[in-house]
This record gives sequence, C-alpha cells and structure tokens, in this order.
Amino acid sequence: MAQKPSIPKGTRDFSPAEMTRRTYIFDTIKDVFSTFGYAPLETPAMENLSTLLGKYGEEGDKLLFKVLNSGDFAAKVQADELSNSNALAAKICEKGLRYDLTVPFARYVVQHQNEISFPFKRYQIQPVWRADRPQKGRYREFYQCDVDVIGSRSLMNEVELISIVERVFSKLNIRVILKMNNRKILYGIAETIGHADKMIDITVAIDKLEKIGLDAVNAELIERGIDAEAVARLQPILELTGDNMSKLDKLEEVIGESETGRKGIEEMRTIFRLIKDLDIYLDVELDLSLARGLNYYTGAIFEVKAVDYAIGSICGGGRYDDLTGIFGLSGMSGVGISFGADRIYDVMCGLDLFPLHATISTSALFVSLGEQEQLAAMRAADMLRKEGVQTEVYPDICKMKKQMEYANRRGIPYVIIIGSDELAENKATIKDMESGKQYKVATEEIVAYVKYAYGVLMD
Repeated sequence: MAQKPSIPKGTRDFSPAEMTRRTYIFDTIKDVFSTFGYAPLETPAMENLSTLLGKYGEEGDKLLFKVLNSGDFAAKVQADELSNSNALAAKICEKGLRYDLTVPFARYVVQHQNEISFPFKRYQIQPVWRADRPQKGRYREFYQCDVDVIGSRSLMNEVELISIVERVFSKLNIRVILKMNNRKILYGIAETIGHADKMIDITVAIDKLEKIGLDAVNAELIERGIDAEAVARLQPILELTGDNMSKLDKLEEVIGESETGRKGIEEMRTIFRLIKDLDIYLDVELDLSLARGLNYYTGAIFEVKAVDYAIGSICGGGRYDDLTGIFGLSGMSGVGISFGADRIYDVMCGLDLFPLHATISTSALFVSLGEQEQLAAMRAADMLRKEGVQTEVYPDICKMKKQMEYANRRGIPYVIIIGSDELAENKATIKDMESGKQYKVATEEIVAYVKYAYGVLMD
C-alpha cells in the first residue's frame, strides 16, 4: 500500500488562490519599500552555523534548523561525542537554515562593504525557518519582508520606517497599533534596580508580559536571579500610564540617574516629536514591557499588532548599533523592520480584507464549442492579453455545462462565448457570472467591453 503523502509540521502548501492573495501582499509591500528608495536583495537559504549561532540569544539558538554535512557526515565523530548533543552537532553540522533576514544582511554588508554605497538601504522578501512549536499564527517556515538601512545613526531612519508601516497597512486596509520602546531605556531600568548585569534576563522575561501576564513574568524574573526587592521596584515602571510624553517624563524621574537610560528617553522624545511634526497618523504607543528578545538590538524597538484581529505581532524590528562588528566591521549602525507576511495573510483572511482582484487569477474565460469557434476565441483572447486582461481559453472542446462549472469553481467573473451563431454574426456573448446577465457585442468590441468591465472589477 502506497504511503500517504504529507509535509513537515509547521509548513504549508499554497494553492493558486492562496498564492494570488499572497502575491498581492508581497507586491503591496514591495511597492511601498521601493517608493522610499530601498533596493531588493536576496541571500542563500543556508548560512554557515558560525554566522547564525550566538546572534539570537540562548532561546533563539535552540530554534535553529541545522543541516547535516554532505557525504559521510559521521566519519569524524568520536564515540564519546555521541552522548553530547552539542559536541555532536558541531561535528556533523556546519550549516543551518536562516533564522531571520537581518543577520544574513549584516554578513552580506561585511562581505561586500567595498561595493556598497552607505547608507545602504535594502529590502528582502524571503522565507526563514525556526524549529518552534507550530500553532495558530506561528509556523516553522514563513516569509519575512524586511526593510533596513545601515550606515546611518540618524533617528530620521526610525521615523521613515514608521511612515512605511503606516503606508503598508493603510494600503492593505488593516488597522494597527505600533508599540515602541528603547533598549537603552531597558538598560537604564536594569541599572536603576541594581541588575545591569542581568539586562538580558530582564528583557527576555518582560518581553513575555502580554503572553503570560505580570505574575508569571515576576516569577520568571525571580527564577533568573533577580531579587524580590528589585522585582518590586520594577512594577511601577511596567504599569506606567498616560500619553507617550508623560510616560517619558515619569520614567525620567525614576531612571534619570542612568546616563544610558536618559539617552534612550531623549531618543524616544525626538522620534515622537518628528512623528507629530510630519503628520504621521499611525497610532504609536510607548510600551515599556516591549523588549524584543533578540540580543542585537541596542536602541529603538518596534512591534506592530492588528487592532481588529487576535494574533501575535505582524511586524517588528529595531535599531542595532554593531551587528556587523561580530563579522569584523565595527561601528556600522543600522535599523530595520520586518513584516510577517504569513500573519498579515491570516489577518486579511480573517477580516475579509482582500479586494476582488486579489482573489482571482483569471478574469475572462473563452469557452470552446468547436474547432473554428475555438480558433476565433484564441484570436480574441490574444487581444485581451495584450491589454493586460488575465484571459483563458478552455483547452478542450466539450459541453457548455462542463466549461461553465469550471468557471464557477475557479471564480472567473466573465465567460465569453463564441458559438456557431456568434461566429456567423461576427459577435460574442459575454456572461457576467455573478449577475447571470448576458450581453452580445461585436467581435471588435470585445476588448473595449471587457476592458471596461475588467477596470471596474480591479477598482
């Protein structure tokens, strides 16, 4: 008995209908990226493990997919290494699937630094892989749509990314809120409560606040070695209320003695002023529980959530001051943000936000009722295609009912019939599949009629 085919958990096939919608998302995002002067870039699916390890924190390293060496990968393994998973992995795996697009981007910048004009602005839309537990909105293989600028410390770059977020989600018709924080503020908090040496432990824990709640976060902080007094001093900071500027004022009263903390506060004040001055109408909120667990962030950090649909963040990123330094190019500051195409897709499906033209791959179908009729249909279809109308000719000469059922299953909005009567009259019958109405037009008018109907459909 043949084995039933399957795919790995956390991965998906995408049908033509799903790909049409996904392509709409990708094209919308690309269009916005390009209008801000960002250029496309691609990197390999696999990177050397030495490139990936240590860049995402302890938890991130556990989620890396490692790739077995080719050939006899176990040839150099010693017997005592078989019981040590880390030692074994180091011997038999030299490559891994990329975890995100930012670290490969930093590696690319260092490798090609002499060919690049700085500041370097790039966008990248490719899949990434994480050995995470699959669940709603979380997959092991998923697409990221990254936009980064490297080689500039100007806070205008952060503001530009916020503007990109506003435009992308406005075009996709998704209402969102953008939450912001600053890793310098988080360091100032850690320093103020007496645990500057445990900033990573603190940020990893409080980054889970929305997922697991305050009590569970406090328990994890204790487990990570933060004493009870310090945890108590942290509470009013996590519970600050008010508008963004008043939160910063209150925060400065608490962590003002930390030089790093004060710098983070001033950076955020500058960003919020620029947002207001540039009339960016996105809902932006200072959220001091936002930590973004990735170790390479050093300044402003972002996270975007849909207002009308319950799902995790659909976009996130931040400032990294020396990510390229780990590859030998120090002092190269950058900032970027990543749009999660898969979660955006789930939101748009859940809220029925896809426009009609993003749900169909064919706008007009010519039926085939005979050899001469099919030949006339192919000539007419060619005229429509030259005008940019997605057009099919049914390949088999068969009963009309079968061809109409095909059009219905595919969701094709217009069926064009050139039968023997139409052929004799040099005309065609156009059927609107939604209303059921039919119109007979002269052959030379097919293009004009369908183009008009097609234009209405696309709007």
